[in-house]
Amino acid sequence: MDPALAAQMSEAVAEKMLQYRRDAAGWKICREGNGVSVSWRPSMEFPGNLYRGEGIVYGTLEEVWDCVKPAVGGLRVKWDENVTGFEIIQSITDTLCVSRTSTPSAAMKLISPRDFVDLVLVKRYEDGTISSNATHVEHPLCPPKPGFVRGFNHPCGCFCEPLPGEPTKTNLVTFFHTDLSGYLPQNVVDSFFPRSMTRFYANLQKAVKQFHE
Repeated sequence: MDPALAAQMSEAVAEKMLQYRRDAAGWKICREGNGVSVSWRPSMEFPGNLYRGEGIVYGTLEEVWDCVKPAVGGLRVKWDENVTGFEIIQSITDTLCVSRTSTPSAAMKLISPRDFVDLVLVKRYEDGTISSNATHVEHPLCPPKPGFVRGFNHPCGCFCEPLPGEPTKTNLVTFFHTDLSGYLPQNVVDSFFPRSMTRFYANLQKAVKQFHE
């Protein structure tokens, strides 16, 4: 992928992510529990929904980021039940890459294994926030693979945010914006994401404790 085009695309995605983070209008809560709130609103990118999760994770910002960051050999594949593999297809800079993520079957195997090819940008902000910003791309080195349905992530990712006066806690805001593709009943998709996101926070909390205590 052309580095200049990749940089331009990724910055546009990061700007859109900031808009999602700042825009409080139009969200409808679909699941709450254990300090985690999951909301949704119709996507402007595809005939589906954009989901937003928010919750406090007990761990320093760097500890939480270490568990969620997109990295080959990182911790994410060790604790996230929805990630079975992560690889870098093209490394563009130390903060920008094209990746492939594979996921297992889900929802009692109604959802078959998927894979996603994304342009991913990591950004750090002056207040200490670290964000991961991703969107789907096509890449000649990663055509569709047997055994996987190719899904498509629209602008998505997360914000690891410091809490003033609370150095051992991190506010984590996540955005799931995924077209799972294939032939799936919409009610299956609509029920899968809120439950999956709630478990994501619970499993992340366990991972922070396991790997950083």
